[in-house]
Amino acid sequence: MKPFQLNYIADANGLLREALQAWGISKRTLASVKYGGGQILVNGNEVTVRHPLVIGDAVTVVFPLEELGKGLQAEAGELEIVYEDEALLIVDKPPMQNTIPSREHPSGSLANFVAAHFEQQRIPATLHIVTRLDRDTSGLVCIAKNRHIHHLLSVQQQEKKMSRRYEAFLHGQLQQGEFTITAPIGRKNFSIIEREVRDDGQFAETEVSLLKVYSEFCHAMLTLNTGRTHQIRVHLAHIGHPLVGDDLYGGTREMIGRQALHCRRLELLHPVSGKALAFESRIRADMAALIR
Repeated sequence: MKPFQLNYIADANGLLREALQAWGISKRTLASVKYGGGQILVNGNEVTVRHPLVIGDAVTVVFPLEELGKGLQAEAGELEIVYEDEALLIVDKPPMQNTIPSREHPSGSLANFVAAHFEQQRIPATLHIVTRLDRDTSGLVCIAKNRHIHHLLSVQQQEKKMSRRYEAFLHGQLQQGEFTITAPIGRKNFSIIEREVRDDGQFAETEVSLLKVYSEFCHAMLTLNTGRTHQIRVHLAHIGHPLVGDDLYGGTREMIGRQALHCRRLELLHPVSGKALAFESRIRADMAALIR
C-alpha cells in the first residue's frame, strides 16, 4: 500500500515548522507523522521541523499508514460513488442504512461498505466520515481518506466554508417563505437518543426555504449552519412542523415509512487544491412519490 502524501513548494524563507503550520498541518498531525512512521522530506531528503526552508524548496509530507478500527469489519456492498480522488470520497447513501454500525444494526452500514472499498483499492486509511446522516436520511455523505484531510474538512465546517442543503417534507403548512431557526440543542433528560431545544444546549442554526405547500404537508429546502445531532428534526419539531415520517419527534408514518429528509447538495473547498466543489443528489423514489 502506498502511503498518503502531500507536496508543497516553499514560498518564503523560514523554519519548516512555520511553513507546515501555514499549510494547515496541526501539531497533532505532525506528532503522528513523527512517531507513527511518516516522513517529512525537503528536496527528497528527510529532515526535522527545525529545517530552514528557502523559497522554491520542495516539501513532501508522507503520512503514516492507517489501520481499520478493530470494531469495524469490511463488508462487500453496493456504493453509489458520486466523486472520488486521492483525498475524498463522496457517496450517495440510500435510506434505511446506518452511516456507521450500531448495536441494532452491526452490519450493512455505509462504513462497512466503504471499508471494503478501501481494501479493494488498497487505500491505507481507516474511516473518516465528515458528514454523517441518520439511518432514515438519504443523500450525500463526505468521507476523508486520511486523518489530516478529515482535520482540514472539520476546520472548513467550523469556518462555514462547507455547506449542506437538505430537501424535506414537513407536516402542516409553513406561513413564511424564508426564515432561520436559531435554538440551542441538547440531549433530552433520561434519553440516550433524543435531543431537544433547551437553554443549556449547544448553539444551532437552520435556514428554511419553502418550496411548495400541499394539502397535508409542505416541501422545503433546509440549510445547516451548524451540525448538531438531529438538528433539522429537532428544530422543525420545535416550531410545530416535524418531518413527515419522523415518529420520534412528532411526525407520522402514514405517508412514508421513514423521515422524509434527503441531503440534496454538498458544497466544499477541496482540502488539497482549494478548488470549489459542488455535488447534487435527487430525492429518492419514496419521497418523490409524495409529490407526484
